[in-house]
Amino acid sequence: VCSLVAGARFAELAYSRRNLAGKSAAEGRWSRRTYPFMVALHSDVLTETLFRGGRPRRRWLVLLFGVQPLRAWVLWTLRSRWNARGAVTDDLEVETGGPYRYVRHPNYAVVAVELFALPMAFGLWRLAVRATAVNAGLLALRIPEEERLLSRRPGYTAHFARKKRFIPGLF
Repeated sequence: VCSLVAGARFAELAYSRRNLAGKSAAEGRWSRRTYPFMVALHSDVLTETLFRGGRPRRRWLVLLFGVQPLRAWVLWTLRSRWNARGAVTDDLEVETGGPYRYVRHPNYAVVAVELFALPMAFGLWRLAVRATAVNAGLLALRIPEEERLLSRRPGYTAHFARKKRFIPGLF
């Protein structure tokens, strides 16, 4: 399970780099500062789960793998506009379809579920709580700045002003 998740993260990092290559992009100060910590957080969760995890718990594995279609939907919808850095390219067109029809940050919602569900799937509830708390802190710094950059793009404010950040109807 950890190998599958790690493989997906490495593929996403490569995809992100390719999507940003040669493009002019604005990246907020907090996005730049939090990015290495986000990479470290994911690495820590994967490493600790791999080496300290116990017997798999089915319900948490179902949740972990159950959110993957939403991740695929995000990637499919954004295609070359998706990146892991929170950078907003100068030519970005605001996406209002797919999961963005319902919320502003579906990818961050998927990541939050993953960082909780992976350790829980192997009985590491303290790691799950710690990872969730650290991720929430990093996102609290990163998201407002990212939204300010996005609000400069035509159509962003009009479409997302009444949309929730993560879950329709919540938060």
